[in-house]
Amino acid sequence: MILYHGSNVIVDQPELVQQNRFLDFGFGFYTITNKSQAVSFADKVTKRRRMGQRAVSIYKIDEATAFSECSILRFDKPDEAWLDFVSNQRSGNYAGEVCDFIFGPVANDDVYRTLTLYTAGILTKEQTLEQLKIRKLYDQLVLTSEKALSYLHFIGTVPEEEF
Repeated sequence: MILYHGSNVIVDQPELVQQNRFLDFGFGFYTITNKSQAVSFADKVTKRRRMGQRAVSIYKIDEATAFSECSILRFDKPDEAWLDFVSNQRSGNYAGEVCDFIFGPVANDDVYRTLTLYTAGILTKEQTLEQLKIRKLYDQLVLTSEKALSYLHFIGTVPEEEF
């Protein structure tokens, strides 16, 4: 599996760094399966941090080996379980099991607005799930332990002309 990480720096040696905000899948090193979305993340991070230069690091992981030797929480689609998990993570209220890997759909900007309306009580769970069905969501793989990071291999960066 090829994975990407968009940032304002090249990340050739990923580390687990405590975040200053609550994210979709909680604490961990975030990667994504879609290069164009990683480029978009790199743009946003560089603008938000006002330093560095947008960069998309590329990694390879042998998912068969890694997923068989580590614990994994997997969401194959944005369903009710995914919605509950992401909502609890983003609100800082998740108290469930911690796995080495978490795999599932990315809540991009469009989805984030829908989730915000849901957590504010404006949309019901059913309305939120219906809205999510019409969105094209890419997958992310979050590595939450040093063990998981040991399976991730840096293979280069996306050339600037592909941005």
